This record gives sequence, C-alpha cells and structure tokens, in this order.
Amino acid sequence: MVNGIINVYKEKGYTSHDVVAKLRGIFRQKKIGHTGTLDPDAEGVLPVCLGKATRVCDLLADKDKVYDAVLRLGIVTDTQDMTGRVQSEQEGSCTQEEIEETIRGFVGDYWQTPPMYSALKVNGKKLCDLARAGVEVERKPRQVTLYSIQIEEVSLPRVRMRVHCSKGTYIRTLCHDIGQALGCGGCMESLVRTQVADFMLQEAHRIAEIEAWVKRAREQAIQTELRREDLLGLVANTDSVFTQYPEVSVKEEFSRLLYNGNPLLEEWAKGWKAEYRDLAVRVYDSRQAFIGIYHWDEKIQKIKPMKIFME
Repeated sequence: MVNGIINVYKEKGYTSHDVVAKLRGIFRQKKIGHTGTLDPDAEGVLPVCLGKATRVCDLLADKDKVYDAVLRLGIVTDTQDMTGRVQSEQEGSCTQEEIEETIRGFVGDYWQTPPMYSALKVNGKKLCDLARAGVEVERKPRQVTLYSIQIEEVSLPRVRMRVHCSKGTYIRTLCHDIGQALGCGGCMESLVRTQVADFMLQEAHRIAEIEAWVKRAREQAIQTELRREDLLGLVANTDSVFTQYPEVSVKEEFSRLLYNGNPLLEEWAKGWKAEYRDLAVRVYDSRQAFIGIYHWDEKIQKIKPMKIFME
C-alpha cells in the first residue's frame, strides 16, 4: 500500500469524489481520501491522502486556501455561479473605485451564510439535494476570515481577484455578497484553487499524468506491491504537512517501546528541548522513519503520541 500525499490538479468536470475514485483504480487501493471539496466546475489544487496519510485529511481541510476567482457583476443565480438558473440580470454600472472600496470592506472576519447548493448537511440531508428538490431551509451564518483580497483586473462586468481565506469559505457566496453590496448583483464565473497549505498549483499533477507515472513505476518496481519510494516526486511523505513542528528522533535502544506506541521519556528523544513542552513535535525513529506527532503530557511527565503514522 502507498502511504503519502499527492498534490492533484482537479480538472473541470470532475467532482472531488470522482478524483478519489479514479485514484483508487490507479493505485489499486481503497484507503484514499481528499482534503476538501471543490465544485465540479472549479479546478486547481486538491491534496489527496493515500493509506495511513488519510489521518491528516481533516488537518489539511482546516488549512488556509488561496483562490483565483472571476466575479461576474449584474447576474444573480440560484447556485451563485454561472451554472445556475438566472434569477435577475442587470447592467453593472459600478465604478472601479466603488468596486475596490466594497471588496476591501469584506477583508477580515466575515459572517457568511452557506449556499443552498453545497454539500453541507441539515438533519442528515445535503443542502444541494434539498435545493434540487425545490426545498430551501434556513442556514445559520458562519464566521470565516478573508486574510486578503487582491484585485487583479477590473474589466466590467468582470472582476478578477485573488482571495486568501480560512477554511469553510464559499467563494461563490463571496461573489454573490459583493454583488449585493454593490447593488447590481453578482455571481462567480470561474474558480481556480491555487494553494492549500504548502501545496501549490504549479506543482499539482493531473490525473492522466498520475496514471502514466504509476504505470511506469509498476513496470520498474522490483516487488509486486507499489510503495511511496517507487513514486518519489509524485507522492510526498506524510510528514511534509508538519514541517512547522520541531523534529526529534528516538534512540535505537528504545525502538521497541516507540513502535509499540508507548509515551516517551525526555531522555529517550534526541534533539528534545525543554521549550518543546508547549509544542507539538514530529517524532522519528533512529533511521529517520516518520512515526507521528507527539506532545508533552504534564500529568504523566512524558512525551505522548497524538497521531501515529508509522508504516
């Protein structure tokens, strides 16, 4: 089984679920998960976790994201993007100064009402399924954070912008809300996710490229089962998500205790510092194989595992 993370370029027409299904076939393994839904018409970065790395799916879904979006002013649709049914249409007569000032007003904490056409569930049912059945339910606004909105181009009725935002932000809804604030309405015309955490668009791999890469690796592999080592350059190690945490390794004589998931004494950990007691740390064995994320437990006075990723 391959364990690690692939930076996938999700193309238009694929759902995030489609990408996972495709990769299950390519890698011939079931344990694969994505790290945050992208609409079928959106494209861009979709980190996908394989094998034991699926344990970081939630962590990556919580990371900041960057999007390139095109806002189409003057059109309001039921889906808040150009795929939906047009509810109103008018000429956007805003000035560039008005547009810039209005968009600046959205930067910071922002209460956003999730759209009906979304995968969120209410009473066990997806909002998008309810919307397709003609049912609209009340949605509670949620606080998200827009760290920055950079206007790339204003060519009315279109505004091209780059948005750096927190998890849970709907760019479709942001476009809709900007249009409402301008008084002419608006919706999202296109969307490309350019970054999730440290995963960048220019390093993302399309499905066809991944398929060809894995096929070559199978032909060249000595053993029958593929491993991450056969796919260097394509599959990143799980610890690449945790580079912000300090690194420690466990001395070889304590390997058995490490592999059994025991809490560690400070003196067993090479590179351990007293100031790490307030931090999470990356723990490796004596051969630099990644074991997991640990933290100091004051109660037992030991370094205790938080999540284990040992292969």
